[in-house]
Parts: sequence; C-alpha cells; structure tokens
Amino acid sequence: MSVKIRLTRVGSKKQPYYRIVVADSRSPRDGKFIENIGTYDPKTEPSKIVLDREKALDWIKKGAKPTNTVQRIFDIVNLKQQSLQTKTEVNSERASRVHGKRTG
Repeated sequence: MSVKIRLTRVGSKKQPYYRIVVADSRSPRDGKFIENIGTYDPKTEPSKIVLDREKALDWIKKGAKPTNTVQRIFDIVNLKQQSLQTKTEVNSERASRVHGKRTG
C-alpha cells in the first residue's frame, strides 16, 4: 500500500479550501483518507496554512510521500529542514551499524 500526503478540496464553487490529509494513493482525491493533518486556504493574503508538524513528520518517517503541491507547502512552513535532519540522524545510525563503528 502506497501512502501519500495530499490535498483534499472541501470549499464551495470558486471558493477553494483544502485539507492536508494522509491517504492511500488509490483512493479518490475527495474520498476516504487515513488522517487529517492540516488545512490550506489559498484565498487569504497571505495564504493561511495550519499544519500539525509532529503528525506530518511522523507520517514522513513511516514512508508517506507528499505530492508536489504539499511539498511546496512544507517548504513554506520549513518542515523540510526538520525532516531532513531526522533522516540524517537515522542514516548516520544505520551507517555506524553497517560499518561496525560504535557511537559513544
């Protein structure tokens, strides 16, 4: 099962409003989702983004892939830097185990 972090439209006609959700990649855009992790309102100036960072990072660690649009939203709220640091820590631990080095 491939899991994606993507947008689901909930606004009315010509009034877009989106939820940032974690969903199975096979489900339709406005269909069933696993968890709601935030909202995005592009009509306000500046755009209003509400995001639960802990849940987003947790899903990224579990392997969920954000869509291109959601990745741009993550870049705006600086989620990218935190997720890269987390991945780097995990990778350094794996490298030390693979190469037989022990960390103090």
